[in-house]
Amino acid sequence: MQDHPYETLLVHAHGGVATITLNLPERKNPLGPAMVNELLWALDEAKQDPSVRVIVLTGAGSAFSAGGDLKQMSSGGSGPKLAHRGDYVDLLLRFTQLGKPTIARIPGHTYGGGLGLVASCDFAIAAESAKLGTPEIKRGLFPMMIMAVLARVMPRRELLSMMLLGESLSAAEAKRVGILSHVVPDEELDAKTTEISHKLAKQSPTALRMGLAAYHHQADRALTDALPYLRDQLFAILGTEDAREGLSAFLQKREPVWTGR
Repeated sequence: MQDHPYETLLVHAHGGVATITLNLPERKNPLGPAMVNELLWALDEAKQDPSVRVIVLTGAGSAFSAGGDLKQMSSGGSGPKLAHRGDYVDLLLRFTQLGKPTIARIPGHTYGGGLGLVASCDFAIAAESAKLGTPEIKRGLFPMMIMAVLARVMPRRELLSMMLLGESLSAAEAKRVGILSHVVPDEELDAKTTEISHKLAKQSPTALRMGLAAYHHQADRALTDALPYLRDQLFAILGTEDAREGLSAFLQKREPVWTGR
């Protein structure tokens, strides 16, 4: 991955895993225009880099993200230093276009727009001490955009309760309602994130790319449209080099060697 002049992020790639860290820990990593724009740059870079198999998104310090930057919302804030690639809506949509699995690593408090990023990731691993929620209602606001991604992972009544009451959920409660995939003791957060990211990095990049694209493409389709489309995608993936290698490796009782083609 290229070394861009990020002011709000830390980006590091190693062993097939790109880690993108929201890096304003003194303010609990709020999402302002500059950070959103830099996230779009970093995600696009990870998507285009063939050595990156998995993307981990996390926050520096004791929080994942406190949510939208209210100071910048009220003052207008400073614009992004990198060329503009989009706003928060573009950022949420970008997660459906990456073709690589994403993991949210959640070390602590996660609210508002930060919770939207968590819901957009394929996996969400939180420390037991984390608190999550949508407190916007208490500021005279409402979590408008993140409602769309939260509705894809949460039951309706649980989502309405969280948004209308503005109360925080514990990590255990967030897992129960579908926001999180894993909750671990605080000291095991890194180990669990590493375990899952390494397992994903060993999978066929072709199968991951095509499978994720198919998943997002069929998500809003009626069953009568989704099934024929998915049948065509199965035939397409059977014609790839990785599928042939995977089947040969299974029959030969060896580990597959993926080419990504």
